[in-house]
Amino acid sequence: MTTPNAVIDPRFEIARIDRRVFGGFVEHLGRHIYDGIHEPGHPAADADGFRADVIELVRELGVSTIRYPGGNFVSGYRWEDGVGPREDRPRRLDLAWHSTETNEVGLHEFARWLELVGSDLMLAVNLGTRGTQEAIDLLEYVNADADTAWTRRRAANGRPSPFGVGMWCLGNEMDGPWQLGHRNADDYGKLASRTAKAMRMLDPDVELVVCGSSGSGMPTFGSWERTVLEHTFDDVDFISCHSYYQERFGNAQEFLASGVDMSRFISSVVSIADAVAATKKSDKRIMISFDEWNVWYLHNDEGGQDDKPLEAGWPVAPRLLEDRYHALDAVVFGDLLITLLQHSDRVRSASLAQLVNVIAPIMTEPGGPAWRQTTFFPFALTSRLAGERAVSVPVSSGSFDSERFGTVANVNAVATIDGEGVSLFVVNRSTTDTEALSIDIAAVAASFGRDLRVAESHLLHEDDRYAANTLAEPERVGVRALPDVRTHEGELSLSLPPISWAAVRLS
Repeated sequence: MTTPNAVIDPRFEIARIDRRVFGGFVEHLGRHIYDGIHEPGHPAADADGFRADVIELVRELGVSTIRYPGGNFVSGYRWEDGVGPREDRPRRLDLAWHSTETNEVGLHEFARWLELVGSDLMLAVNLGTRGTQEAIDLLEYVNADADTAWTRRRAANGRPSPFGVGMWCLGNEMDGPWQLGHRNADDYGKLASRTAKAMRMLDPDVELVVCGSSGSGMPTFGSWERTVLEHTFDDVDFISCHSYYQERFGNAQEFLASGVDMSRFISSVVSIADAVAATKKSDKRIMISFDEWNVWYLHNDEGGQDDKPLEAGWPVAPRLLEDRYHALDAVVFGDLLITLLQHSDRVRSASLAQLVNVIAPIMTEPGGPAWRQTTFFPFALTSRLAGERAVSVPVSSGSFDSERFGTVANVNAVATIDGEGVSLFVVNRSTTDTEALSIDIAAVAASFGRDLRVAESHLLHEDDRYAANTLAEPERVGVRALPDVRTHEGELSLSLPPISWAAVRLS
């Protein structure tokens, strides 16, 4: 027997897991909607034009709640354009992504697609170019159970009963100068408070998300959260966090520390929210909606952005932000999921941005196949295997020196527990070292009153860290069973190669 260097103990419970942490994000951007989830001429398209192969992959991914319709897009969006007969819907210029929006897919169509994939709707309102009146008009159209002009219009458009949307975002990234209708924190906080109060007068049960910073690197980060919450603390339930990560200048080891950055970001926002609560002498706790997160190669190594179409004019569904993800990206991605679960006490909702074609785990080719990118696997497995309660997993491992974060542990892990067993999610961040783990599971086994055995295991690792799944090689990267994983006399033992992510289910 070895000396355990980690432990899974139910006494280390963090919180019950809100399934909304496995949410997604769909924006009218590039080929996400058109030529992504919706392609009427495709052989796999259903009667509404939705690709059945994409529907099956989204189901397999296991997304719980999907934020819609944006994103930067929402700050210029007129929701009325997307309801009613398709032939009467206007074509509009989308200033956010320099494209033409046909409005062929709107609220009703997207709600039908969500029923097919088994996800709930989370709506964002436009507080960029519009305001309180338009927000409550949308809420009345979507949720009101009364006889009004808006609900009659909803019924005429094929939906007599309310949609029953429970979670709403009060705009998007309003701290960003790139955002249509960008405001300072004071002006946005006042508008968000007025809008939230009005929405609750119409539907007291809605859960509301106020915009936090669009990233921890924003110059107003911290002061933005404080000012906005001073205005909206009594009106909202969540504050948003957004963060994207990428490898820069070939520094894979620094990239593998991304989870540390996310964790510090969450802790900072929680501290600010609780400080505002203290000044208001309130025991209310604002939760985190991490409603945009992913690996995104937003900047090339010269600092440029690929967020405008290559085509001249205002094209429909141009190829934008179609990142190809490597095995290395997937390992970092899996670590970000571990980090979200480690903060289950305050992160009660999260949205992977995005789902199809646009910085996405699922790719499609017009008229052709759909396939899984490398990041698909850690999300699908974590969503499927995660139990009811998150439990911290103290680990003693090797470490490396990060330029930004100092000493960083090679191994990061979290476990979940439910009535049937335990799931462990673990990552080796080292680019060079194999990490052998001997995990004490005696206490958690005792809580079940019986021994625990390995029911399934999964390893994501490639000797070529830049291996990827492409149209030409859609199954180049996948997961396989973790070799030599076993339980014996109250210990779970496993070995993680460098740059790897793993999931183990004990039952």
